[in-house]
Amino acid sequence: MASSSTGASSASSTLGSSSSSEDFQQILDERKRKRMVSNRESARRSRMRKQNHLDELMGQASELTKHNNQILISIDVTSQLYMKVEAENSVLRAQMSELTTRLHSLNEIIDFINSSNGDLESDNFERPAYYHPHHQFNDDAFMNQWNSFAVKQPFIASADMIMY
Repeated sequence: MASSSTGASSASSTLGSSSSSEDFQQILDERKRKRMVSNRESARRSRMRKQNHLDELMGQASELTKHNNQILISIDVTSQLYMKVEAENSVLRAQMSELTTRLHSLNEIIDFINSSNGDLESDNFERPAYYHPHHQFNDDAFMNQWNSFAVKQPFIASADMIMY
């Protein structure tokens, strides 16, 4: 009988081991299922983070493109203003050159007149008794062509008077 009890115990251990192996398998299956659920949730969170990051990058790209366009417009406006100022500056330089030439010509005329008046005064031309060097409106001043230059009137030159 000893052999039958050994067989019974071995059968019960086989039954016990098969039930424990089924329990073990169920535990493994449960862990596997939980791991799959956890991995799916982790993958879903990862995709959400990726999508949020992508959306953030797209927003930044949009903002940078907008900012870049504003800078390009600003550069264009500034360039146009610069060109306008350069053109005005060129016109002013040309006007300054023309006015400098006119002033030089007028100074030459004044120097000529002053030197001519000095020559006339140094010469002993007959002058009326009432002549005074600072009095410009005497009778001879209108008759004598050299004395007409001595009249202190503003001398205005027009553009057609100056030869370039």
